[in-house]
Amino acid sequence: MTLSIDEAFRKFKSRLELNQKEQDNASAKHKEVREYLHTKFDIEGDFLTGSYARYTKTKPLKDIDIFFPMKESEKAYREKAASVVLDDYKAALVEKYGEKAVRRQSRSINVDFGVEVKEDDKTDYKVLSIDVVPAFKSGDDYEIPDGDTGKWIKTNPKIHAQKAVDAHQAYSNEWKGLVRMVKYWNNNPKHGEKPVKPSFLIEVMALECLHGGWGGQFDREIQSFFATLAGRIGETWADPAQLGPPISGSMDAARVERAQKLLTAAAREADHAIHLVRQGKNGEALRAWRDLFGPMFPLS
Repeated sequence: MTLSIDEAFRKFKSRLELNQKEQDNASAKHKEVREYLHTKFDIEGDFLTGSYARYTKTKPLKDIDIFFPMKESEKAYREKAASVVLDDYKAALVEKYGEKAVRRQSRSINVDFGVEVKEDDKTDYKVLSIDVVPAFKSGDDYEIPDGDTGKWIKTNPKIHAQKAVDAHQAYSNEWKGLVRMVKYWNNNPKHGEKPVKPSFLIEVMALECLHGGWGGQFDREIQSFFATLAGRIGETWADPAQLGPPISGSMDAARVERAQKLLTAAAREADHAIHLVRQGKNGEALRAWRDLFGPMFPLS
């Protein structure tokens, strides 16, 4: 029997949620990284952050963020260029995981576990990679290294998490599901480079762009979300914690133009899928949604 559009979206939403096996594998991997780094640096507690901790992480499961606030005994790093601590964390992780698996990023070190992504974006429930973020406490906030500028910048992932919780509740507990769907679209390899970078920018925009409460229909909510993102991607989007640089900082004019085109096309494709349902072409509509999102959108 053909799925209704609502049933398909609910199944899609469920597929993008982390199941127990995925959570267990992620726990084992981040425990392994944590325990190892504690032998290399004086770390004062560590915690999961980013979209994994906020339950807005999409699949395939990668780039799980772990914050590593360091003790006073490591304070000398704070007086040096931010790139120094990133280089030292990278060197430590290369010792364990090898040069090919470890990559320095602007504000973190990425550790790739070499997991193959199979058909339909399946990974046998395994996590692909983890992002290690060195940090220092600064009152109630944190300072993290920005390798691009060489400076330390303030952030507060706990404020980000609370804003996501509040938005989710205000949207009849559908907000995180919609965010995950658009992040999954953003990760689609057919785009080449992600249209919206970083993915967190989608979440930040959603705090404003998803407003007025849940309308009751996934297809219309998603079409409207894509259209609003397309219209507002060129704006400056501040850090929700009002501490660090704008989240939209890496979206230069060329990236904005490209993202705008792809988001506008996505809104148009969503509109077409909605129109197919009006014509009684439910099966074609499901295929149109799958073409838009990728292999985890169900046809049956």
